[in-house]
Amino acid sequence: MQTTQQILQNAKKAKMQLSIMTKEVKNKVLVKISENILKNKEDILKANKIDVEKAQDTLSEVMIDRLLLNEDRIKKMADSVLDVALLEDPVGKILERDTLRNGLEVKKVSVPIGVIGIIYESRPNVTLDAGVLCFKSGNVCVLRGGKEAFNTSYVIVQIMRKTLKELGINENCISLIEDTSRQSSYDLMTAVGFIDALIPRGGASLIKACVENAKVPCIQTGTGICHIYVDEFADLNKALSIIENAKTSRPSVCNACEVCLVNANIAKTFLPMLKQKLVTERKNKNLQIVEFRCDEQSLNILGGTLAKEEDFDTEFLDYILAVKIVENVEEAIEHISQHSTQHSDCIISENNLNCENFTKCVDSSAVYVNASTRFTDGGEFGKGCEIGISTQKLHARGPMGLKELCSYKYILNGNGQIR
Repeated sequence: MQTTQQILQNAKKAKMQLSIMTKEVKNKVLVKISENILKNKEDILKANKIDVEKAQDTLSEVMIDRLLLNEDRIKKMADSVLDVALLEDPVGKILERDTLRNGLEVKKVSVPIGVIGIIYESRPNVTLDAGVLCFKSGNVCVLRGGKEAFNTSYVIVQIMRKTLKELGINENCISLIEDTSRQSSYDLMTAVGFIDALIPRGGASLIKACVENAKVPCIQTGTGICHIYVDEFADLNKALSIIENAKTSRPSVCNACEVCLVNANIAKTFLPMLKQKLVTERKNKNLQIVEFRCDEQSLNILGGTLAKEEDFDTEFLDYILAVKIVENVEEAIEHISQHSTQHSDCIISENNLNCENFTKCVDSSAVYVNASTRFTDGGEFGKGCEIGISTQKLHARGPMGLKELCSYKYILNGNGQIR
């Protein structure tokens, strides 16, 4: 087993080869990786079975669902690699061009960031997504996955590394830290001179640890306390469909809805409909029902559990929905500004002015009008897949794909000019 320091040293050495690689070669590699993922799916499934069995006593049912792979999910993972191969190469694009008064030609050109470290938790698909996105954008990646998915991630990384080696490319363009202790995470956070950018992808504690301890540039990807506000001018049937999708289609992911705000003028009509949709109908279909954490006003209508103050600041990642009644769109916006993690928030309304005010005032990376928050995803945004959802404002925001994994530099061509 290589030490973290050895992996970092090898990654730095691989940076030059990848930075000058042609798009044709990179795409050839990605196609081969996709083929090899499918060819070795049984190895992936065996490793995943070990991880899932180990997690039975430590992870919740919905978190195990994040960890679990099956043939269909592996097929989708392989397809996403092909999607990335089809995307335009972001490296070497001339972003701006100008000629100065002294005759110097100035070009602003997109370039890879360099070596990217990614610390993430129990989703093995992130291993593949991060590897291929970094590779296509000309970046070397050093992956540090969670111990819950280590066996699955290890097999996936070995498939990628063997593919690189078979095609005559430095296998250290993609590496996995094999030490799953906290020390290895700290080593990445402090790898000055080796890591050009660090991207944490996971829960609030992981993000907080990276932001507070990183000595290398850190791109903050966010926890998702996503809100849906049902306005008094909402189409209520549309609202029910959107909330059901946003809450229950996959509650363990960061773009799932965690808080529902309901206008007071429709609360007595809408909330019983919501309970019928998320509790009664799901129970009749033998589906897991949604538990409500209600403020005092909504508790009188819905029943359920009286919400604690922290429930409106919690990413449940489960079949739990915090519910609050608000007087108007302004109060909804104010609540979101105090409690949102700036990930994805939504208004359901047929009133154009309220929608416009909401989209202008809600300061999140993705703001929706009459659509599920579940669309905040690199694949859904046409990026092939994503390396994370950035909730910060500098460099990148929202789903991070190929373009967001590039920086730029200025190239100046002269003819003997001096200053």
